Amino acid sequence: MPCNNRRMPGFSLRPLGRSGLEVSPICLGGNVFGWTVDEATSFRLLDAWVDAGMNFVDTADVYSRWVPGHAGGESETIIGKWFRQSGKRHRVVLATKVGKPMGDADKGLSKAYIRRAVEASLRRLQTEVIDLYQAHDDDAATPLEETLGTFAELVKEGKVRAIGASNYTGPRLALALETSRRLGVPRYESLQPLYNLVEREPYESELEPVCVENGLGVINFYALASGFLTGKYRSAADLGKSVRGSGAGKYLNERGLAVLGALDAVAATVGATPAQVALAWQIARPSITAPIASATTPAQLDGLVAAARLQLDAPSIELIDRVSRTTTS
Repeated sequence: MPCNNRRMPGFSLRPLGRSGLEVSPICLGGNVFGWTVDEATSFRLLDAWVDAGMNFVDTADVYSRWVPGHAGGESETIIGKWFRQSGKRHRVVLATKVGKPMGDADKGLSKAYIRRAVEASLRRLQTEVIDLYQAHDDDAATPLEETLGTFAELVKEGKVRAIGASNYTGPRLALALETSRRLGVPRYESLQPLYNLVEREPYESELEPVCVENGLGVINFYALASGFLTGKYRSAADLGKSVRGSGAGKYLNERGLAVLGALDAVAATVGATPAQVALAWQIARPSITAPIASATTPAQLDGLVAAARLQLDAPSIELIDRVSRTTTS
């Protein structure tokens, strides 16, 4: 079973909903493994992550199917090889997902497909249990009773410890929680929504109230807005700096630059980077358990660890909150 009581100076592990799992205040995104990061570098990053006292890693079966020549499962396969080589499986709270298309008939949240997909993920990950198994997308074509009932079977069989949802709307998340209560089966203990300083809606208006009312953990993706909140992309000419630059282009406007200005101001005061300040602001938000961020180099990973230890004062939090709120349409 994963070791859930590790501590490092500067941060404490946080409860993930009511799952009994405790996780580091930042989750390492595994989407880059096998895509922009090769196997050897992925191993070094994972080693450094757990050796720094961090324990949370998120991936998905579909990573990185979007790359020409890839079939999906590349990230899970690399993590599985690292588990086998390093012997550090017990030091990781492992999250993966099911539901995105892996083939013509391999998608969604039907019982038959979840059953196939979980076995494939377990094989690739070379583990007997997935700590957090998440529905990657809502599947309106499959009754919630069928999906949640299947997840319940996996929990009972010891293949999954807890379940979570990703990309759900507020009403559907609330309905899923009510369905679990009605059926007496395990509920979604976490939500993985899109959320960052330049995209605060619809999480804050629609999803956050459901999560707070029901005590769900929140592990938001695109926490750095495809790298925009690092400050790396400040003009159109900057967008070619990396393969993710095109995703950051939509934030390159008056509101995005205003947020960067606030991050720059706070970063200069506390001796940190804009990315670290952006993550620290999210960590300080009561509803957020652990923003997800990826790293492709040891230096970037060190920056994530430093962000987990960065505690902003109230005026800094209020400044960033005010600027990002008033510049969000």
